[in-house]
Parts: sequence; C-alpha cells; structure tokens
Amino acid sequence: MLSTLAIANYRSLRQLTVPLARLTVVTGPNGSGKSSVYRAMRLLAEVAQGGVVRSLAREGGLSSTLWAGPERISAAMRRGEVAVQGTARKRSDPPVRLKLGFGASVADAFGYAIEIGFPAEMPSSAFTLDPEVKHEAVWSGAQLRPATLLVEREGAALRGRTDAGGWQALGRPVPAWASMLTEFADPRSAPEMLALREQVRGWRFYDHFRTDADAPARQPQLGTRTPVLSADGADLAAAVQTIFEIGDGGALQAAVDDAFPGARVEVQCSGDGRFALQMRQHGLLRPLATAELSDGTLRYLLWTAALLSPRPPPLLVLNEPETSLHPDLLPALGRLVVRAARDTQVIVVSHANRLIAALDAAAEAGALQSIALEKDFGETRIANLDLDEIPAWHWPTR
Repeated sequence: MLSTLAIANYRSLRQLTVPLARLTVVTGPNGSGKSSVYRAMRLLAEVAQGGVVRSLAREGGLSSTLWAGPERISAAMRRGEVAVQGTARKRSDPPVRLKLGFGASVADAFGYAIEIGFPAEMPSSAFTLDPEVKHEAVWSGAQLRPATLLVEREGAALRGRTDAGGWQALGRPVPAWASMLTEFADPRSAPEMLALREQVRGWRFYDHFRTDADAPARQPQLGTRTPVLSADGADLAAAVQTIFEIGDGGALQAAVDDAFPGARVEVQCSGDGRFALQMRQHGLLRPLATAELSDGTLRYLLWTAALLSPRPPPLLVLNEPETSLHPDLLPALGRLVVRAARDTQVIVVSHANRLIAALDAAAEAGALQSIALEKDFGETRIANLDLDEIPAWHWPTR
C-alpha cells in the first residue's frame, strides 16, 4: 500500500505531500487542485508504461504544466505589500523540474521518484522542447534515505545496490526520453525495479464513463472473460458475467438492490457470442435493456462492475464518481467503494458532500484519510491537516 504521494511544480501543486490510507478521499472546491492531483497520479502511472513524455505533450508540453507562480513567495507578496514577481536565478539554484513520487507503507515495499526537465540545447535537433527524464530513484519503505536507496538513475547512467552494500553500473545508458522502469529489466541485478514496474502498471483509473445514447456500454458486445472493466465501460456485460462466474455475484446483486430496491441484473448471451446486460426492476413485467436505462442508472452499474472486479488492482483511483448520479444513489455508491477498499487501496477525488459523508459513515474508524484542498496564493495546499500530520518527504539529491 502507498503511504505518501508527493508532487512538485505540477500546475498549482508547487509542493504537495499527501498522506494516503487504505481509503483516501481528496476533496475541495472547484479550482482547488483536485483534478491536478488526479492527473499527476495518471502521469506517474504512464511512467511505467513508457508514455510519460507523450502524456505531457497531450497536456500542452512541459512548459504549460509547470508551476506558473514565483519560485519563492515572500510574506510581503502574500500581504500584498509588493507585486508578485519572479527573482533572478543564480547559477547555484537547482533547475526547475517536474517531480513525482510515492512512498510505501512497509519497509519491504518500494518507493519511487522521478524528475523531468527540459533538455540541454541541441542545435542539431528539432526536438529541443521534448521533456527529458533527469533523475529517478527506487528505495525501500516510506522515506528516501541513503541507506534505503536501491536503484538510481542520473541522466543516462543507471546504478544499483549490490548485496555487499556497494554500487554497480546497470545496463546500457538510458535514453533521455524514457524511464528506467521501461528500459531496464534484469531480475538478478535489480529485481525491485521489475516488482515496482508491475505494481504501477496494475494501477487503475476510472474517469467519467460514457452514458450517452451512443455509448458502447449501451450496445451488445462480443463477450470474452473480462476480470477488469475497460476504461470506457464498453465491455460492461462481459465484466458482469465474469463477476457472476468467478467473482462475487452475490455482492454485485446486493449492490444493485442497495441502490434500486428489488432490482437485479442479468446477462443475455446470444448465439453469435454477443453479451447484453439487462436489469429487472420491481413492478415491471420484462427486463430493461441498457439502451432503456437512465444515464445515472447505467453509470451506477458501471461503477459496480469496476469496483467488484475479480482481479483487484494494487491501487484504484476514481475521479468524481458522483457525476450524473442522483444524490439518493450516493450512499449506496459510498458503501460500494468502502467494500472495494477491503481488497485494494482506493483514492476517490470528489466534491460531493453526500458521497464523502457516506464514505465516512461506512468506513471503519481510522480507515479513511480525508484530504481537503484549498488554494492559497495560487498554490494548492492541504487545509485540514497540521504540518505534523503530513509525512516527511525528501526528494533525491544530486
């Protein structure tokens, strides 16, 4: 389980360290930085897939994602006594870089950090604005210390800790545009990198399922065993049937009944291999096809299939799951999320007070970590925690 998420110089997240629990809720008003936290975590996941540079390009490039305020915010600036302005950089100042990282909750699990910056000037190349991976580190446990550091990448050079406690060079030089997690795989010299890569690749993100009239979830689809619901929900019927056969079908029906008393779902399998989800509701003589369901009903069924996956991920991140749901459905959704947190670590980004209250009511005492964000002078900060409640975090030194 992750214990800490750390982000620096990403949009409004100038320096943000977030404590994580088995179930964490990130909330705050519009514009407080909730979406930036979610997108930063997706960037971290893209590192293990080899797509972090492409993801930054889709966001407009590194220059548009970096913190846009001054590097140092003086007390006089905060009081309005002087204008907000940058300061002249010194040669000794470290370069401005996007930094992402996380720590583990136990000593035998791994933490990770990555720094991404601009390349050195290359007159012979047209890719002078391509972000480069400048530094990466893997360590054991929650905090990076010299004694816990296991693998380090500085520029193109990669080194790993030996059994005797020294260091050895690993592999060939790592390309500037790629992470060491995707470029080096040796179970003998750096097994922790393989374990970490597979862990991060197992993270799942769900963000705004489509429920419009042409949504794939409303159409019959060729069905195959589907232990993991796709990000767009197109394989909803196959995912539900998989839960019935190898997962907890009783829990799925209970979740449906919790939201729609007396209702049940079933999967119709045609001769040509197409699956179609149907819903039986109390008082109706025939089941309703997904094409007949309201947006909110279909979205709730999609969340049910995602949260009751027979293959729970190491981390599940839900972005505003309350979207398109009637407020009366949020308590049932909250109970469903808490149930999912028994088998996986869950992070929920939401501004729905009723959902947050439902999560708090359903979770065991001390099992839920609430993170309330606010903007202060353009910078996202945690409003509901004291400094001593925020875990210590140390970025790798160069």
